[in-house]
Amino acid sequence: MAENSLKTALKELHVLVKKTQEERVRAEPTLVNIARTHDKMKSESKVSAYFKNKLKSLYVAAQDDARKEAEMLHRCLDKISEVKTLKNKVTTSASSGGGQTKTGASVFDSDQPRKPVMRRGVLISLLQQAASQLPVWKPQSSNQKPPPLCGATPAEHNHVPKPASQVCGRIRGQDSDEQWILAEVVSYNAHLCKYTIEDIDEEGSTARERHVVTKRKVLPLPSMKADPATTPSALHSKGQVIVELHSKLHPLCWCCLLQLVMAVYPQTTCFYKGVITSVPTNVDDDYSVLFEDSSYPNGYSPALKVPQRYILPIKDRKR
Repeated sequence: MAENSLKTALKELHVLVKKTQEERVRAEPTLVNIARTHDKMKSESKVSAYFKNKLKSLYVAAQDDARKEAEMLHRCLDKISEVKTLKNKVTTSASSGGGQTKTGASVFDSDQPRKPVMRRGVLISLLQQAASQLPVWKPQSSNQKPPPLCGATPAEHNHVPKPASQVCGRIRGQDSDEQWILAEVVSYNAHLCKYTIEDIDEEGSTARERHVVTKRKVLPLPSMKADPATTPSALHSKGQVIVELHSKLHPLCWCCLLQLVMAVYPQTTCFYKGVITSVPTNVDDDYSVLFEDSSYPNGYSPALKVPQRYILPIKDRKR
């Protein structure tokens, strides 16, 4: 199924690229006329009304051509993002199989031949690649606001992640403690307001574990990167760790002074609380995050890099 969708998306991308090139070729004569008009104006001591009107009309036409070409390029970028998502899905599904799970969660395709389990190192590499290839949102005008799920911009209230999309899900682990993990949506029951999700990390078991969770325990991940140069408002705020006051204030007091986030701890697929120490300055940069860790004297780990894709605002919700 995913293979067929990938082939279809690639064909559609090929058509879009051809149309983009056609738009570029169609706009070239206007740019040539602008250059020639400027050359002719050099021989005149004063710019005549004829040249002024001609240049004005040529620049209006060039702006319209550029706008159409930009629209085609945005469509190409959207299709490229779709292709990458489908490719990652094909790669991931090729290494997953059925069987018993670690925690006794429901199993799927148990009657199908077992396939090799994807090693965690390979999975982490794929996740990092997916984060780096996340499309960058570019505003069409200076006053255009970023759309939902662009960087730190929250999703719409009625947003429902599509099947196969990655989310942050809260599940109950082997030790009965709940934790936020990186998961994939299988389905959504609108009547019960519950999701069926799969733990994306299958190492240590013979299949991905499925969990049925309520809607409030599923958080969508950003679908686009925020460009710090054009939409800094779509980035998470930088926090401040008050180490010297940590022992003097009640925990409930000093925690309120911090801008906490949930982020995927590097080389894992679990979300943990942390504080942002630096934000991206360009689209290829990651956040620097101090994770809460009682094994360190000040209660925080050293600063670790986390991509925009795997940073979410803190959610302290009731079970």
